[in-house]
Amino acid sequence: MKNLFVAAAAAISIAASAVAVQAQDWTPPGPIKLMIAFAAGGGADTQARLIATELENRLGWEFIPEQVTGKGGVNLLNEMKDQPNDGTVIGMIVAESLGYNLYTADIGLTPENFTAITTTAGTQMGIVAGAATGWTSFEDMVAAAKGGQEIRFGVMSQRLGELAYLVGKAQGIDLNIISVKGGRAVLNGVTAGDMDVGFMAGIQAPGVKAGDLVNLASGMAKPLDQTPDAPTLPDLGVDFDGAAIFMFAGPAGMPDDARNAIASAIAEVTSDPETEVGALIARAFGGPLTIQGAELDAMVARDFAESEALIKAASE
Repeated sequence: MKNLFVAAAAAISIAASAVAVQAQDWTPPGPIKLMIAFAAGGGADTQARLIATELENRLGWEFIPEQVTGKGGVNLLNEMKDQPNDGTVIGMIVAESLGYNLYTADIGLTPENFTAITTTAGTQMGIVAGAATGWTSFEDMVAAAKGGQEIRFGVMSQRLGELAYLVGKAQGIDLNIISVKGGRAVLNGVTAGDMDVGFMAGIQAPGVKAGDLVNLASGMAKPLDQTPDAPTLPDLGVDFDGAAIFMFAGPAGMPDDARNAIASAIAEVTSDPETEVGALIARAFGGPLTIQGAELDAMVARDFAESEALIKAASE
């Protein structure tokens, strides 16, 4: 995963420079149904709608946004699989939707039933505590647990629950893992003192800056931008990555000209800080992350295959 983040920086400029050619080579044969796997009004939904608006303004493409939420993006994938694959139906999900979530849904679908188009941004996933705990480091939390304190750890997905369990296992501590719906619920739980710590995907940044929250560790294989000295998951003995990556996908068999044109167009607007969506991604997600083509296919396939290893590790 870390190599993908490095390679993506170079890919942004390449994808952006190609957009004019790709857009000239392909035009949508009709309005594009934009399926969105996130609740209306949130940061991810806003990102998707701003991308659509910018592409309508720049290229004249027409988008019809539609919320299809539930089961971590699997409901969207299940509805999209039989839709036209000519570029007139795409969906915004997270990579986890095509990986762990699709694997555990056990509905007979794999990433091969879809066309991965492009990623747009990653999140700053952290293991975050409230300042009221008095903890200033991950070691403080471990010491509290070993001293007999119950540690209530909030997560917003089954996969993150598995990772939280592995974090506790690697440190030799028991964690009371509390599953809630959405990162906002984890933030609210930690802020209110109903949870001691939890996974937060960038939403913690203002609270950390204000001193109300503490990034105890990165929930990824790479350091947090805001707290680069905090340990990463591999530092904590967990050989998996909790990063959440936003991406677009379509039904299987999408023609290359449609896939490449849509991918390049999205990359151009998300990497342009002068656009509303570019500014949003820079502010909320630390900047664009563009992975496309064979590299994206390999990432999605690997994430799906590694789901079995994650489940096995968490069951031992």
